[in-house]
Amino acid sequence: MTAAQGFPILRHRLANGLRIVLQPDSRLPLTAVNLWYHVGSADERPGRTGLAHLFEHMLFQGSLNVGTNDHFRHLQRVGGVANGSTWYDRTNYYETVPSEHLDLALWLESDRMGFLLPALDQHKLDTQRDVVMNERRQRVDNQPYGRPYERLFELLVPPGHPYRWPVIGTMDDIASATLEDVRAFFETWYVPNNAVLTLAGDFDPGAALASVERWFGELAPGPRPQRDSFALAPLDAAVAETVEDSVQLPRVYFAFRIPPFGDPEWFASALLANLLADGKSSPLYRDLVWERQLAQEAACYVYPTAQTGFFIAIATARPGVEPAALADALRGHLDRAARPLPAADHERALHRTLVELWEGLETADRRADQLSMYATLFDRPELAWDEPGRYTAVTAEAMAAVAAERLGADRQVTLTVLPRSAQR
Repeated sequence: MTAAQGFPILRHRLANGLRIVLQPDSRLPLTAVNLWYHVGSADERPGRTGLAHLFEHMLFQGSLNVGTNDHFRHLQRVGGVANGSTWYDRTNYYETVPSEHLDLALWLESDRMGFLLPALDQHKLDTQRDVVMNERRQRVDNQPYGRPYERLFELLVPPGHPYRWPVIGTMDDIASATLEDVRAFFETWYVPNNAVLTLAGDFDPGAALASVERWFGELAPGPRPQRDSFALAPLDAAVAETVEDSVQLPRVYFAFRIPPFGDPEWFASALLANLLADGKSSPLYRDLVWERQLAQEAACYVYPTAQTGFFIAIATARPGVEPAALADALRGHLDRAARPLPAADHERALHRTLVELWEGLETADRRADQLSMYATLFDRPELAWDEPGRYTAVTAEAMAAVAAERLGADRQVTLTVLPRSAQR
């Protein structure tokens, strides 16, 4: 057992390999249940993309003892909420329930972990495949700048790399998914020894662990999934491309490879992104949007990916502004970041970052998710409370070093998106 910020963290592993993280907190009569499967789109292969996200949908379509859509119905009946999400490196499912209904949430999660396949049929697959294809149309194919953003990652990583394709998958791959594909994916990745179950909130640890053992203990483990390493060095030459899209205004993307989530340079990159573009008082917003009025909007962010990180900078041009002028201005800010930036900007970015982190850790559902993440990726859930300190330790010199070594123009992917009419 360890303690973090006054809350004990208890860890346990069932005989079948399921890792358990318990963090009791009796301040509110709620319990958050968070289940991370260590599988995401990075575990797919070309020609079979989108399966991880499709599974997020399939797991709400019923299992041996739970009817289609009854997962939500059972939880809503007792005032609970639930959802799931998919990322490159994980898929997670989560519920928050009144604490007296913890057993309900555990039963629902265990039933679909252990007994999804008996309830799987072609009709459910066809239905959810159509749902996902419509989701892709709405979020990517018919969304301004949607397909160009996917193109950015095709330029940023080499063919065959699992961060190259989108988490949602390609339309052709989604359409061609078969029941055999779905069954094989489930049997490979949705096994107890590839998952972390976290409880945070109002519960007795001994009773909660007994309930977890009751509902999950008899589920059979699977073979240990094998993963390849796909670490990437920074680009050794700049890449640039211009594309057309059904948009009203030009947009410029800069993208860079950085170290993966958890590396000190990743935290320095993340704080630098917040410093440059988080909020209307940030340098990018003050300069490009307010003062020079070159941009409608500007943003910087990093991807919290487990094998290689990515730093993205975006600016959307104001009407009449040439994309090249906007790109030059954006590039200028990254060049200036290679020298230590003003202390006031550093302090503002750090404070905004810490406020967001601590606000998240104050809620049981966000806390459970952070504990699951650090247990899954590093086998150290207590690192959730070290994260604010990782940002506090970032110096102005460390951010400048990241900008100089990782964000140079010679290591940059530049994607310029133009309205289709602009080249006709």
